[in-house]
Amino acid sequence: MKDTRTPMLFPLPLLAALATPFPVDAPVARQVGPNPSPQQASPLPIPRRRRVEEMAPGAAPETKQDMPDRLAACLATGRQDLIAGLASARLWRDGAPTDFERTRANQCLGLLLAESGDYAGAEAAFAAAIAAIPPEQAASSLQLLAMAGNAALAAGHADRATGWFDRALALKDTGDNAARGDIEIDRARALVAGGRIAEAGGALDEAHRLAPEDPEGWLLSATLARRGGDLDRAQRDIEVAAAKDPRDPAIGLEAGVIAVLAGRDEAARKSWDSVVRSAPQSAEAATARGYLEQLGAAPTSNAAATQGKATP
Repeated sequence: MKDTRTPMLFPLPLLAALATPFPVDAPVARQVGPNPSPQQASPLPIPRRRRVEEMAPGAAPETKQDMPDRLAACLATGRQDLIAGLASARLWRDGAPTDFERTRANQCLGLLLAESGDYAGAEAAFAAAIAAIPPEQAASSLQLLAMAGNAALAAGHADRATGWFDRALALKDTGDNAARGDIEIDRARALVAGGRIAEAGGALDEAHRLAPEDPEGWLLSATLARRGGDLDRAQRDIEVAAAKDPRDPAIGLEAGVIAVLAGRDEAARKSWDSVVRSAPQSAEAATARGYLEQLGAAPTSNAAATQGKATP
């Protein structure tokens, strides 16, 4: 659902508090939430950066050639004028002569409602779309189940979201490990929001097995390990994430947080500097600038040499 949209920034705490335990954060809406502070748990769920439209293809059985085009047209209308798009989707749904068309119309309606911020309405629309799919075509509901779960999570219903994700992962013969890996990532976010931390770690391990090239899974597992105090695991996972997507500012931001907690201030400074240079207008860059201010200027070579000498 997002990227939906600009993350909020919480006040930056003092570096002196770095040793305090990491609390479990309250659930935040998908793609909207605070960025991590060095001594504060970064929100997990963290923003997902896939737009909802990217999940539209293949979310329901395609038995007619014109249906994908109509769904695309419905979403295009909503992108140009959200109110008009919502009205069009409802008219399509109410006049749909078949369950297949009703599924597609509800899919469009749910995606547009999610874009509008009506996550409860989006969940209901996705649920209606799923209900219209015949049991023999249940495998085709994989992405719709994921959409319903993300809508529930964005609305603050972590347990309900987990139920949708569990239903998606229970489907047989979907044949799409990458999609299932994405759902395990989303399920981990829901489990953390519900306080089920150990289960979230298991979900991320499964995501790595199913979709080892997905950098967001590695970012999330690094964040979760860092929150649990396992900085060695956090460092290993954030290095994998950075290798998969070296330009992602969220990965650079988290890499700096892990480094500063491990006492590697210069590595943290380099990570945050890279975020500011590579994505200067991003929310992550704004957070990185705040962290850099707290960390202070890099020591000069003379100062470092002086610090290295034993006190008489």
